[in-house]
Amino acid sequence: MTSTRHQTVIDPPAPPETGAPPNDTSPRGLARLGAWSASHLGRVLALWVLVLVVFGAFAPKVETALAGAGWQDSGSQSVQARDVVQQHFQGNGSTALQVVVRRADGPIANDREAQHVIAQVEQLLKGDPRVSTVTGPQPGSSLSRDGRTAIVQAGAAADPNTMVRAADDLGKPLADLATPGVSVNLTGSSALWSNFNEVNHTAMIRSEVLSWPVTLVVLVIAFGGLVAAGLPLMLTIVGLLTAAGALVIATHVAPVSVWALNFAMMFALALGIDYALFLVVRFRAALARRGAVPGDRAAAVDAVAETMGTAGKAVAFSGATVLVSLSTVLLVPSPAFRSMALGIMLAVVAVLAATLTLLPAVLGRLGTRIDAGRVRLPGRLRRRGRGTGTEVTAPSAPRGMDRLMDRWGALLHRRPWTAGAVVLIALAALAAPALGLRTGMPSISIIPADQSARAGYAQVTEAFGPGAPGTLQVLTPTSETDRARAALAKDSGIAATQPVGESGGWSMTMAIPTTDASAPATGATIDRIRSELPPGALVGGAAAENHDLEKVLSSRTPLVFGLLVGLGFLLLLVALGSPLVAAVGTITNLASIAAAFGVAKLIFGDGHLSGPLSFEPQGFVDAWGPLFFGAMLTGVAMDYTLFLLSAAREHYDSSGDPQHAMREALRTSGRVVVAAAGVMVAVFLTFALSGPLAPKEMGIILAVAVFLDALCIRLVLLPVVLRVTGRAAWHTPAWLARVLPKVRFSH
Repeated sequence: MTSTRHQTVIDPPAPPETGAPPNDTSPRGLARLGAWSASHLGRVLALWVLVLVVFGAFAPKVETALAGAGWQDSGSQSVQARDVVQQHFQGNGSTALQVVVRRADGPIANDREAQHVIAQVEQLLKGDPRVSTVTGPQPGSSLSRDGRTAIVQAGAAADPNTMVRAADDLGKPLADLATPGVSVNLTGSSALWSNFNEVNHTAMIRSEVLSWPVTLVVLVIAFGGLVAAGLPLMLTIVGLLTAAGALVIATHVAPVSVWALNFAMMFALALGIDYALFLVVRFRAALARRGAVPGDRAAAVDAVAETMGTAGKAVAFSGATVLVSLSTVLLVPSPAFRSMALGIMLAVVAVLAATLTLLPAVLGRLGTRIDAGRVRLPGRLRRRGRGTGTEVTAPSAPRGMDRLMDRWGALLHRRPWTAGAVVLIALAALAAPALGLRTGMPSISIIPADQSARAGYAQVTEAFGPGAPGTLQVLTPTSETDRARAALAKDSGIAATQPVGESGGWSMTMAIPTTDASAPATGATIDRIRSELPPGALVGGAAAENHDLEKVLSSRTPLVFGLLVGLGFLLLLVALGSPLVAAVGTITNLASIAAAFGVAKLIFGDGHLSGPLSFEPQGFVDAWGPLFFGAMLTGVAMDYTLFLLSAAREHYDSSGDPQHAMREALRTSGRVVVAAAGVMVAVFLTFALSGPLAPKEMGIILAVAVFLDALCIRLVLLPVVLRVTGRAAWHTPAWLARVLPKVRFSH
């Protein structure tokens, strides 16, 4: 069969109640961009090569340029206290380095070996320009009562991120000073973040390496061929290289967390798979409708134009919703959170730009060769489609999955109330434990016991009391010194105090809590003494910084979720033109997120499965989880929502039949949702196999949420709502139709 140029097809007029505009068949917008890209592969490649050269030149520096600290509320009292300590008290605050020297079988004072080790520790610390001053063990404060444990304090002469790098550099040389009878462990907040970043980064890399073979297998199955399966990898590499280079450039403006790169890599892969799969499926169907043959460039260009004019719009709106969702994280005044959101957003922009330009250019050149390297699977070879009301064949589409989706749509059509009730009950049961969810800042247990920061923490706790690692720095105007110390002495949550001195109009007192640094009682003590101290006093220290960050996370989480719902609704309303569908699509996102955190409460809060998953439960979920993961999951869920509902909108505009639209959306886009979710769940679950706790939390929460969202929300609840509400689902009030932009997904 010979192919002809794409002919303009006039869709049936939309039903009056949809409020949809008259059909405009002229190729424009994304369709025109797609056609141009497909016809100018050389120019598009040259542009992207230039982009990759510019950003790729910076990308190799990303590992050393990114910051290891930044987990703080930048506007908090504790950060103000740290700045005062840095300026007037030689940096002997939360970012100072502490080296714990311990001899298990006797006092240190009269032991020549131990004294020699301490002297070497002090010499090594003094030789580092990032250390302001070195204070040896002092009886009554940094030398334990039994004389076996001593602390060498090294003041911070640099910012927190630089002190984390100092801990990176000094950890091994200090550990090498240990002898068979004397242990040496670098601890303190900077050392903790150094160890945390190192072990978790290593675990993330290991998980990513493990996930690649799984990802490749699922991609080949989902795309039906080796060539097509390589397209999302192309988008991922482009997104990751561009984001990595941009992050390095951003470090010249403000510190960027090392975790920004990890999350950027995850989202580049996830969105690369989602967008490529959605467009490739539609491109194949468009080729089949034209009866394209190998070498038919005209048919390929027309198929790209059709694909970008329909599915491309959904991808563009999806990218916008992901960016909007992640932008809400910027409301948290924490450098680490903001830079992580920035990293993901940069990856999203790069992947989206490549999807709308580079991918159409490659598809236009490939044409029917998109099916090269086909992998034949049982029950696969042909697919029947009704995209324009005609029967077509698409040799590369898994017929079995499309048939399954069609039958599933028929079942939902017959039993909508039963299916909806079963899913709602299941989601409610999973979400119920989230009502008792407790959050907190990570405790020392988040790093393995063999790391120096945790070993030193345990030694300090044993020798000086449970509150010693969370010692608070209390700063008061010099005129209020006596009053402040009296208030501290009377507080039941303070075990001991130690005057430090006066400088720059400030008086500094060390206050040791009676409870562990991460205990809720310590947070209550911090709040209480702040209310009891004289006006102008500041309470700082690592425990206070964690407490302040936890408070700001808790206070901003409702605002962030409110914005996620509100902005998500507006974007879906603009894209789909239906208030009902936009509301359902947005609110149902919360159901899968709530269910995922219900599961997280059972696993990480209550400790169920801690044995099989090999972790030590903290009794709570990390405080940053609900806010940060909530924003991430909302963005991912919007992908699936737009893929499904844009297809339903397209078929409804063409046929005017809401039931036909629902079933066709499931048949044509259900496989995309299942395949994309399958890849992401497989990737996320590999993180659950990592040793440290943080990747486990991330992997379990994200995997459960994506699984439930795809299976329960997008493949059951949304179709059920479309089935039950019928034409009302797509109704647009006349006044709203006059306000909204005219967006159509039919070609």
